[in-house]
Amino acid sequence: MLPSALEHVEEIGGAGDRSLAIFLDYDGTLTPIVSQPDQAVLMDSTRAILRTLAAKMPVAILSGRELKDVRRRVSIDGIVYAGSHGFDIAGPRGLRRQEATEFLPALDAAEKELHEKLAGMAGALIERKCFSIATHYRNVDETEVPRIEAALSEITERHRKLRRIDGKKVYELLPDINWDKGKAVLWLLENLGLERPKVRPIYIGDDRTDEDAFRALEQRGAGILVSEEPRATAASYSLRDPSEVERFLRELGATLS
Repeated sequence: MLPSALEHVEEIGGAGDRSLAIFLDYDGTLTPIVSQPDQAVLMDSTRAILRTLAAKMPVAILSGRELKDVRRRVSIDGIVYAGSHGFDIAGPRGLRRQEATEFLPALDAAEKELHEKLAGMAGALIERKCFSIATHYRNVDETEVPRIEAALSEITERHRKLRRIDGKKVYELLPDINWDKGKAVLWLLENLGLERPKVRPIYIGDDRTDEDAFRALEQRGAGILVSEEPRATAASYSLRDPSEVERFLRELGATLS
């Protein structure tokens, strides 16, 4: 069991002797996990807290969603957005990075094959993003899940430039390169001028892809896992759900007033 971040707000924030930078996942962290991705709407109260924090420190949202999608949903100017698990980054003052654009033809081919193999499967949702393909099976009959796994195995075998990652009721195909949310966070720290001893980065996330960021910051910041159940993690603290994330962010902002 990890200690609750709510009980260690001042410790995590450094009790005012450090500058902070906040990195957050979106689905399952800022919004609850929902049956349809389009229904994951950010609450106005959470958006207001993020705006308040962004006036005091760098704020970045790192999501599996496509860049333009997560930017539209959060809708706060002046913060950093990283879509497709950090493959597509944009921020203030011309900050921009895209990884693996040469893999787009392989993703196009894989998307077409997935639609062919899973055609007619009730509940299956194939979501193409610029740098990844997500196959959601939350609403699929459990007996059909092996068919989805088999289809993805065939496709990754044929397209060696792609790799599969497993999320919460979703399989995702990404370019098979050494890049993830952890690498994206470290790149942001460097390019935002935050690689200083007095800067404490905080990363909050709920999914397996967020573990890369927890590990990247293990020796230099704080990782906070959002989960109602204990699990193996590189994070140091936990929060139960997005409502606790909102409360933590509010209390963290209050310590900086």
